Amino acid sequence: GTLGYRIGRRKLLMIGGVAFAVASILAAFSTSAEMLVAMRALLGVAGATLAPSTLSLIRNMFHDERERQFAIGIWITAFSVGSAIGPLVGGVLLQWFWWGSCFLVAVPVMVMLLVLGPSLLPEYKDPNAGRLDLVSVALSLAAVLPVIYGVKQLAEHGLGWLPALIVLAGLAVGVLFVRRQGRLAYPLLDLALFRRPAFSAAIAAYALSCLAMFGMYIFIAQYLQLVLALSPLQAGIATVPWALAFVVGSLLAPKLAQHVAPIGILVWGLVAAAVGFAMLTQADGPHGLAVLVAATVVMSLGMAPVFTIGNEMIITSAPPERAGSASAISETSSEFSGALGIAVFGSIGTAFYRNALGAHMPEGVPP
Repeated sequence: GTLGYRIGRRKLLMIGGVAFAVASILAAFSTSAEMLVAMRALLGVAGATLAPSTLSLIRNMFHDERERQFAIGIWITAFSVGSAIGPLVGGVLLQWFWWGSCFLVAVPVMVMLLVLGPSLLPEYKDPNAGRLDLVSVALSLAAVLPVIYGVKQLAEHGLGWLPALIVLAGLAVGVLFVRRQGRLAYPLLDLALFRRPAFSAAIAAYALSCLAMFGMYIFIAQYLQLVLALSPLQAGIATVPWALAFVVGSLLAPKLAQHVAPIGILVWGLVAAAVGFAMLTQADGPHGLAVLVAATVVMSLGMAPVFTIGNEMIITSAPPERAGSASAISETSSEFSGALGIAVFGSIGTAFYRNALGAHMPEGVPP
């Protein structure tokens, strides 16, 4: 988001597309687990340029409120369609080709972006943009990574001083990061945006939704393949109704906004999503798959308007010249909350599983 101000949002999008294509090729032909993890990290860095750039471009391209809401609905729908196509394509590729082919699928998409982007997308940049504060970048990483790592270690090995100290150290660095942002003329994280009630409310709803959805999805994937013993392709098919419901909800959100206040859409969307989560607790027994599909459809229909209207509130509550920061905060909250959801929910699940398994293990099995 900050780089987009300096070099131009379209240019950053193009650079990210090149990096994503190169990282995808390297990931596909990784020769070790360490190399694959490193390439996935590079894919994360490259991918982080895409969503903030596109969302801030939408903010500057569409000034009419209804057009902008519809554009953001299409933007969210693109994610939903990708979510629907991804497991299916991945399942087919894993069924018939080697695992690296899953990464190569991204290459022609990035090539299409690089060919069409310069002619279809306008350029926006801030001539008065400040410098990128690399110290803040380092502090943000030093805050987030230890917290995630410590939580996972606590789940894997149980309570212990070392992982607890690692979590506390990450939180302490996080405090330093926030204090530094308040002193900078051009902060990496623009705290002034959080003083706007609509922005804070939308960020909170969006972040908590991502935390719940990502944290729950890892169990759905394991349930489909490890409990129901579905193939990768069959598991992908089982997630299609969920993704299609997200598409429907995303496209309906702008129409709902014509009759219901944005905050009302967020509240009732979260209520509907909560009903879907409650239904998921009943996904067991002979009808487990049918219950799971129905629950994820209800959950998606509730979540989609939260994502669409929430993002529209996030970028429109900020001044146009701060759209890049607002969209970057939106993307950051989504990614961080998703990672935290996987860490926390996954850790809780691992702890329950470990404790339940330990009581039934035969004697003589090594720890």
